[in-house]
Amino acid sequence: MGTWDTGPFDNDTAADFAGDLDDAKPEEREALIRGVLVRTVDATGWLSEGEEAVAAAALIAAQCPGGEPIDTPYGPEEPMPAFPDDLRTLADKALARVIGDEAGPTSSWVDPEDGKQWRANLHRLRTVLAPQPPSIPLFDVER
Repeated sequence: MGTWDTGPFDNDTAADFAGDLDDAKPEEREALIRGVLVRTVDATGWLSEGEEAVAAAALIAAQCPGGEPIDTPYGPEEPMPAFPDDLRTLADKALARVIGDEAGPTSSWVDPEDGKQWRANLHRLRTVLAPQPPSIPLFDVER
């Protein structure tokens, strides 16, 4: 079937990844997620795991302030562990790599509007994963 919608688990590859996470022992799930993110960040050329990286990033973002829960029948059914903070940065880098891959998942949409929505979803995930630091005034000016 391939890709049927713009959510992080709305394609065959990501749904299969969710199944792999469900099949893994609870203590192995973080390593599976970290592995797909590292391979995506380090990949040269074509991204073979871009869809899985998006799904992994969505799982991490779901645990962040402002993140949305994974509410789809195609996502993992088993609970995820509490992810360490360093995975937020890694997930953000992986999403940047997916967005920047002109020959990868970003370019495969038949309907351009779906492609725009999918990219907007990735940017929203990045906003949750790498929030802007609070602004701190450089000078305290009294009047």
